Amino acid sequence: MVGGGCRSPIEAKIQAVLDFPASRSKTEIRKILGMIAYYSRYIENYASLVEPLTSALRGKMRKESIVWTEEMEKSLEKVKGKLTQNPVLFAPDFKREFIVQTNASNLEVGVILTQRINGEEHPILYLSKKFSGPEKSYSATERECAAIIFAIKKLRYYLDGQKFKIETDHNPIVWIKTNAGNNPRLMRWALSLQPFNYTIVPRPGKEMPMSTV
Repeated sequence: MVGGGCRSPIEAKIQAVLDFPASRSKTEIRKILGMIAYYSRYIENYASLVEPLTSALRGKMRKESIVWTEEMEKSLEKVKGKLTQNPVLFAPDFKREFIVQTNASNLEVGVILTQRINGEEHPILYLSKKFSGPEKSYSATERECAAIIFAIKKLRYYLDGQKFKIETDHNPIVWIKTNAGNNPRLMRWALSLQPFNYTIVPRPGKEMPMSTV
């Protein structure tokens, strides 16, 4: 639903998610994940919340039936809870500066695209993803850099030709623009960022909206 420069999920479609029962098969889990995937942009740390559900689909087992666990139930209820909180996203204003807030843990990335108007945060969308196996072995600096690369790739529509800020809680990342050191991966990432007009601003982790990542 869109109005007044904001948008929120359509109530009828949210109700369909709320009415979805505990699943007993991979097909049903895929169906519920498909139903809620669109709303991931409204849900902070979405990838982490649905991890118990997505993990049930992994592996080489072709067995269709699954055991619905308490962890999976909690995962689904948390997502339902987020949707019932009437999440609101603001329409982007391309005449104002965009702010990309990134945070990375050992396991995942959280991103918020926002604009600050009269000192108030106006979230435009949320992004998140779980790190792959190789990515989990990255150093803390590399994980924070990976979060930035992920964010800018996903948000290119908003950021191309725009001057924007990247807010991150990991101080060493501040120097990526001018000094990637001898790390080939960081050097490649620094080169990929060159076309963009951005400033990296350190922000203490306790002030980051995604501090739970």
